[in-house]
Amino acid sequence: MNPSACSCHPSAQYIAEHSPQPGNLVLTRRDFLRRTGMGMGALSLATMLGPLLGRGSNAEAAATLSPLMPRKPHFPAKAKHIIHIFAEGGPSHVDTFDPKPMLEKYADKDLPGIQGLAFPSPFKFTKRGRSGIEVSELFPKLGECVDDMAIIRSMWTDIPAHEIAQRFMNTGSLQLPKPSVGSWVVYGLGTDNQNLPGFITLGGKPDWRQSNFLPGVFQGCNVNYTSTMSLDQVLLNIKNHFIPQDRQQKQIELAERLNTLHAAKLHHDVQLESRIQAFEMAFKMQTEATDAFDIKKEPGNIRQLYGYSEMGAKLLVARRLVERGVRFVQVTHTGWDHHQKLEDNITRKAGEVDQPAAALIADLKQRGLLDETLILWGGEFGRTVVRDRNGNSDPGRDHNGRGFCCWMAGGGVKGGTVHGATDEFGARAAENRVHVHDLHATIMALLGFDHTKLRHRYNGRDFRLTDNFGNVVKDIIA
Repeated sequence: MNPSACSCHPSAQYIAEHSPQPGNLVLTRRDFLRRTGMGMGALSLATMLGPLLGRGSNAEAAATLSPLMPRKPHFPAKAKHIIHIFAEGGPSHVDTFDPKPMLEKYADKDLPGIQGLAFPSPFKFTKRGRSGIEVSELFPKLGECVDDMAIIRSMWTDIPAHEIAQRFMNTGSLQLPKPSVGSWVVYGLGTDNQNLPGFITLGGKPDWRQSNFLPGVFQGCNVNYTSTMSLDQVLLNIKNHFIPQDRQQKQIELAERLNTLHAAKLHHDVQLESRIQAFEMAFKMQTEATDAFDIKKEPGNIRQLYGYSEMGAKLLVARRLVERGVRFVQVTHTGWDHHQKLEDNITRKAGEVDQPAAALIADLKQRGLLDETLILWGGEFGRTVVRDRNGNSDPGRDHNGRGFCCWMAGGGVKGGTVHGATDEFGARAAENRVHVHDLHATIMALLGFDHTKLRHRYNGRDFRLTDNFGNVVKDIIA
């Protein structure tokens, strides 16, 4: 064999070929990808191996490949999933979970230090469960679950206007557009199922599910679900009815390659990347998402447990979603703004959620999922303890941000507890007051996060869900 033909022979030609060259020090991004040998194939392989890496010791490396890969929180979490039942409009606390017998004494009279005529609740409160917590007769089924619930009776917010207070409850911001609670949760934890969005909303306004300055992949996916819809109509635009799935996959791969070339040639385009991620998620959802919304697969006793209503169907879907690894599900229940005809209106709304919410608690419990699933119910503020200023023969209650209530169950919550109190009339939070920032800090603590450390740097500043405020309500954590 000719020694000069051997690549390991220290000939002058060999030395010249394998010595550093000045041109090697200046590489474009495209040259770098080409010279690493694998190019686009390596990037595609890394994406496919992401889920496999996540099962081993390289989970953190995998998380850099897929922003939705599961990640560990700051400390061991009590909750892994959240179902938020948002009572849009502001339920009256003194008619639901905060009994105020002193209002009877001043019925239709002026209250000391409060303008307006006292309006006692038309509903009776009785002690329920082993804990003996008083619950309104509006909630006969939820009253049976009170030993699994922690009721906060001392909530308060800054501005009792619907749009502002709703934004605040859902994003932690009064004015500036900021990421929603669900987006922060998925940003911190990722999600357990890469074939479904980590954050799904059933109804609600776009502001409540926005990711804002967080990457677009953390934005909530809204599903306008009703139980009467055909499955093809529940999730629109996730299927291409003109070409088969293998060609759809090739289209997505082409879009990824073009985006990478675009980034190498010009710059990284966040909006383009978010759009491609949305296409990828839609492709993955085609089979699994449709199955999650098919409640006809549930046995008859479960369907009956939730009730054959729209709210029952939505909360059953919420259970099916968290069961499949979705991190955050929000179910919006509208119609709690009762300025008049309180007795009729609140009776109807409470009746819509009582059985389904109680069924959700019981169903998760019997499946062994309640301990890792946090359920939150509440609105954006409470109601006044006097008649609405409009004044009529069938009165209601006006807005009240100084005092209201919410309840939580599962997910590390100490069941059968009541935290805080409003004053003797229910007009304002008086004992162990809990601000909206405090509620958000507590939710993050149950998920394993120090809310002061879960941050995202944007526009030269570190942002967090709780802004510069928030104290964890430790008394309700088991």
